[in-house]
Amino acid sequence: METQSKNNETAPEPTILKKGIFYAIVDDPAYFIMEDKTKRGLTVLERSVDEKYGVSADKGMIYDMDGIGHKVGIRWYFPKEKFGFDKVLEHATEMEQRYRKIREETCPDY
Repeated sequence: METQSKNNETAPEPTILKKGIFYAIVDDPAYFIMEDKTKRGLTVLERSVDEKYGVSADKGMIYDMDGIGHKVGIRWYFPKEKFGFDKVLEHATEMEQRYRKIREETCPDY
């Protein structure tokens, strides 16, 4: 008896609209998705509303040197009917600048 695969097609690669060193903005039919590239590989524990941006966000947990866990955003889903690309890019640029400043302070020779 021969087995057949249900669907051998893979999902298409998401379209990256803009990326920086620390972020990527991905196009989705309903959302502009802003990803924090410093959180690559972090397991998503929940999706909830982010207090800063007021949009749905995937969140994971990082631990400080005292072992205390902190929920952090991994990616944010900005609905296209409420947010234009320029506003999402503004948030991403702010994130980029914040991480660049941290890098300059902690790794001045970088």
